[in-house]
Amino acid sequence: TEDLIRRNAEHNECVIFSLEELSLHQQEIERLEHIDKWCRDLKILYLQNNLIGKIENVSKLKKLEYLNLALNNIEKIENLEGCEGLTKLDLTVNFIGELSSVETLRGNVHLRELFLMGNPCADFHGYRPFVVATLRQLKWLDGKEIERSERIQALQDFPEVERQIREQEKAYCLKRAQDKSEAQRKLREEQEHGEKEGHPGSDGRGDADIAANPPPSLGSRDQLQAPEVQEGEPNRKKVDDVEDDLEFWNKPSLFTPESRLETLRHMEKQRKDKEKSSDKKKKVKPPRMLITADGRALNVNEPKLDFSLKDDEKRNQIILDLAVYRYMDTSLINVDVQPTYVRVTVKGKPFQLVLPAEVKPDSSSAKRSQTTGHLVVCMPKVGAVITGGPRTATPAQSTWAGSREHTDKRSRQTEKLEVDPSKHSFPDVANIVGGKAPAPRRVRPEPKVMPCEEDPGFEDDPEVPPLI
Repeated sequence: TEDLIRRNAEHNECVIFSLEELSLHQQEIERLEHIDKWCRDLKILYLQNNLIGKIENVSKLKKLEYLNLALNNIEKIENLEGCEGLTKLDLTVNFIGELSSVETLRGNVHLRELFLMGNPCADFHGYRPFVVATLRQLKWLDGKEIERSERIQALQDFPEVERQIREQEKAYCLKRAQDKSEAQRKLREEQEHGEKEGHPGSDGRGDADIAANPPPSLGSRDQLQAPEVQEGEPNRKKVDDVEDDLEFWNKPSLFTPESRLETLRHMEKQRKDKEKSSDKKKKVKPPRMLITADGRALNVNEPKLDFSLKDDEKRNQIILDLAVYRYMDTSLINVDVQPTYVRVTVKGKPFQLVLPAEVKPDSSSAKRSQTTGHLVVCMPKVGAVITGGPRTATPAQSTWAGSREHTDKRSRQTEKLEVDPSKHSFPDVANIVGGKAPAPRRVRPEPKVMPCEEDPGFEDDPEVPPLI
């Protein structure tokens, strides 16, 4: 499918039209379809370990250089003539019995390596000389280099080798036809057996199960025994499934494409049965209780995250720091703040915490750190800021001085808001002259300027004003 190819084209940014290399191994692919239309530029194609029964829909891959079809159900080499650039072909461990089909590779002139080991044709007498003589462009066969002398000898013996190969092919084809008819017969018998087991009763039980476990009658004794029978049925069914599984794996079978398909079907059935039983065992967990019947919120930490709750008295808010996973997408987180609790849903798992004080949900904010991934929820408290209110009423002397100093600071701050000019903290302009008039008296220059009485040339004139 196109989706399968895109999922395996991540190295090419899921673009398929320009793919040059594609790996589709172990994908349980049974048919090749559309690949020659979607991926025309392929050079390397890995298809090993699948269930491909026929080589088809690859002839338009002109640039294909390496094709790996090992461990598949291929019985014939065909439809590779259009792969002009093919240099290596791996068909290890398939079911190729028609060795003459290698003749279709003569047109692939660039083919240098071919792997056919593990196929029925590799057991034919004269297998290697036949391939060496048929495909003269080959340099390596089954990982072994082809010597020039080996090719000359193979060309000389080719008529006799070809006759032997044809006879062995004919015998193999007859045996293969018998194996196919036998496999089809077994498949029909199994289908009929399965229909018989599910047909007698509507509950899928056979005649033996109905005889061993009859339906309960109206008697009280049968009604009491019925639950015991029903309890034993699952255990019996489990034991039967284990026995059937052991019987399947211990049963001898031929190595054929049909046996590989049968093994795959059996494993798919086991996987589906296991998924069904696991789904039945899974019990739906009841939703976790977050709020009790009386409206009381509970503390819940289902995602098991580390957290810290801090009461920031300076900003009058409560801060929740939740250690959310660093690389988790923020869209997987849902925050719900309520007046008395906060709830954070992380990937569907609730984290709920009861708050120590009532908060304002509308003013709350939630932010996520880009470095640590932590979720920080800031929730403002309800009410005004009260700093030291109840403590001032206590008679402790150690706090009295601090409270007095605090009230003095508040009184100074409130004085700035007073209208009375007599209480202004700045000086009055009207009284600035009168306040500075007596300042020269502090100098008192009279003793220095006034001459001493002992000076013989001193005359005191009262009309002369004193020097200022």
